[in-house]
Amino acid sequence: MEEIRNKVVESGLITIDLEHYLPSGDIRAFDLKDFLFMEMLLKEKDFRQALESHDWKQYQEKTIAVFCSTDAIIPMWAYMLVVAKLSPCASSIQYGTVDEVFKSTFIKHIQQIDASQFEGKRVFIKGCGEKEIPPYAYMEISSKLIPVVASLMYGEPCSTVPVYKKK
Repeated sequence: MEEIRNKVVESGLITIDLEHYLPSGDIRAFDLKDFLFMEMLLKEKDFRQALESHDWKQYQEKTIAVFCSTDAIIPMWAYMLVVAKLSPCASSIQYGTVDEVFKSTFIKHIQQIDASQFEGKRVFIKGCGEKEIPPYAYMEISSKLIPVVASLMYGEPCSTVPVYKKK
């Protein structure tokens, strides 16, 4: 009887699962419109009072996306005041909507990968998983790896789509 061999393991392919680089934790929105007069106008005294009476504990150890969803003119010092209030409790504070902060954090995680560990290797990027991975993540990992890998593929080890092969 012939021995069963795992040809995928023997192939030397390295798998990268982008799910491992997804931002972890809760990204919470902080919309400045909720602190504006009629959701349009910043009155300094009222704004400061609203910030003073706000419950900041809800942001404990969270990533906070700070933005204004209305077309209001917000002075720069208002953003600075919000950061001053959030700094003691939030783990991270970024400008942008929740989706924008998620995207920038995800890209940052991918950019932190040490590409030298894949030098001259055959790498495939896992294509199926529990969570949806947006196109920008696949583009970012491709940009990171193409300069160093021998080949880059997409999919699963048993069914890969060639993306790049060093000549």
